[in-house]
Amino acid sequence: MTDEIAKIKLEDLGYDEFFDLKWKSLELNNLLAARVTAEHKEAYKVINAHGEFLARITGKQMFNAAKRADYPAVGDWVAIAVLDKERAIIHHVLPRKTILRKKYNDKQDTQIIATNIDVAFTVESLDRDYNLNRLERYLVLANDGGIKSAIVLNKTDLVSEAELHRRIGGIKNRFGRIDCISTSTITERGLDDLIHYIGTGKTYCFLGSSGVGKSSLINKLLKRGDIKTREISDFTGRGKHTTTSREMYFLENGGIVIDNPGTREVGIADAGVGIANVFNEITALSKECKYADCTHIHEPSCAVLKAIEEGRLDRAHYQNYIKLKKENEFYEMTDIEKRAKDRKFGKFIKKAKEQMR
Repeated sequence: MTDEIAKIKLEDLGYDEFFDLKWKSLELNNLLAARVTAEHKEAYKVINAHGEFLARITGKQMFNAAKRADYPAVGDWVAIAVLDKERAIIHHVLPRKTILRKKYNDKQDTQIIATNIDVAFTVESLDRDYNLNRLERYLVLANDGGIKSAIVLNKTDLVSEAELHRRIGGIKNRFGRIDCISTSTITERGLDDLIHYIGTGKTYCFLGSSGVGKSSLINKLLKRGDIKTREISDFTGRGKHTTTSREMYFLENGGIVIDNPGTREVGIADAGVGIANVFNEITALSKECKYADCTHIHEPSCAVLKAIEEGRLDRAHYQNYIKLKKENEFYEMTDIEKRAKDRKFGKFIKKAKEQMR
């Protein structure tokens, strides 16, 4: 146990009135509040005013868990019983204020990225496959979890000022008044802006593809090399990240940051509200459509399609909206509905082949 951990208070870990009210309502007598800072195989690292512990959940919790979301996640507040100076037992997970979750495909359960986050930084590297659609996907995930979003354009040292301003203009045109910070760990551009953006006792999560520089940015904020990083592959241009699990770090200014493994693709699940909010101009236009259940794909008198034809709505923005909406609808379908849809599609293919013969 370090001196820094020994002096820490719950408020320094992000504990606020929301969690205090939940704690009191649950009447968790003889237990201590702690926050999950890392997740390992069948164990969790938790921290509170008394120190840092390696903790496990009870057998009862395992038995009652119906899905992955019932287990603790990085960012959770939990009720623990301390066994000794290094070990503890997790007896309860407090209700979550916000939650960030993803889905890779329809065969997997929804996976929790982290919980109780105040701001999600989506990091895009300016030297790689820069993609506004991917940014939009992360914004939907954050918005659906009740989390504020901000964009970090990293590796600005690899592009010209003119190109940087062009990219920023594209972001403002697509996403409106979203906060955007330009950074470089080489020149240290924007690092002061980033640290000033991070408030005391607030929790921030870094999201993005492999190799965009999330861990390098956090290392700069920590002012030490706690997180191992690797170079981008010269052959593929793809990131080689060594962050294989989520972990929470504490900054000198009192801010709390969570590093995440990079991902090539992130599926959205149950993100209807997030889609409606991020694509709010399409949501507003849809109220002017002739049909209440308009899909905005082929219906007559569709206000969304009309806005595209008149140049009032960006076509790429619209196409990403349709893609994410279809993906979300597919994830929300029951297994029976998915099988029925697959059978229907199979019959269509069979009929089409017969007609071709």
